[in-house]
Amino acid sequence: MVERAARVLALLFAGLWIASMASAAESPFANWAAIVVAGDHEDSEGNSTEGFDNARRDIARDLLKLGFAPDNIAQFSMHPRLYRREKLSRSAPSTILRVLVKLTQKANAGCLVYFSSHGEPDGIIVGDYVVPPRVLAEVVDHACGARPTVVILSACFSGAMLPPLKGPNRMILTAARRDRTSFGCGQSDRYPYFDQCVLESWGASQSFPDLAARARACVVAREKAEQLTPHSEPQFWIGSKALASLPRWH
Repeated sequence: MVERAARVLALLFAGLWIASMASAAESPFANWAAIVVAGDHEDSEGNSTEGFDNARRDIARDLLKLGFAPDNIAQFSMHPRLYRREKLSRSAPSTILRVLVKLTQKANAGCLVYFSSHGEPDGIIVGDYVVPPRVLAEVVDHACGARPTVVILSACFSGAMLPPLKGPNRMILTAARRDRTSFGCGQSDRYPYFDQCVLESWGASQSFPDLAARARACVVAREKAEQLTPHSEPQFWIGSKALASLPRWH
């Protein structure tokens, strides 16, 4: 009985893998490179939280549904050993750059960069580092170049990352403006609020700009409902070339 159950599970997972590969082959995102980074594993009080890793895992899952090829998505965690089945790399700036460059060399149609972490006024937290806006922009410039690129940053003060990232081929969405915190990074939160709004908005969206509009509206509604102030005010920017060239999925 146990052997039979194991065979059934193996066939099921093989079927899911084949289905995701077939979906990617038909998708405009089949030749896109994507990284999804959980930059921390603690809440603001120093307690362990899986919120960032939950967001990382489920954002990657939804990219597969959009048709990103499994081999073109790389995920990063501060504690990859806690998620041994997920084939993660450790969140470190040098590792992220190296993996993103490698991905973009084989998947050269477009780039997606997603971070879920804490933020400070002078940068986004990645493990033991604070990555300043200019450094992140240099990473994206080096790896993604002039191809269509979507950068989504879920962190407090992440609007500070926007100015150096701007480019005609870029779409940028941040969880907060440069002088505001975002919410939902506590030990008991399944996801940061912004990540949850992104995840809830995928199904109803038709494109990344549409996703950005819906996620921002979701954040505003939740913060008002919970009477959270000052509001985080997620920031959105899109260049003219990105507006014309980013694929739609519906």
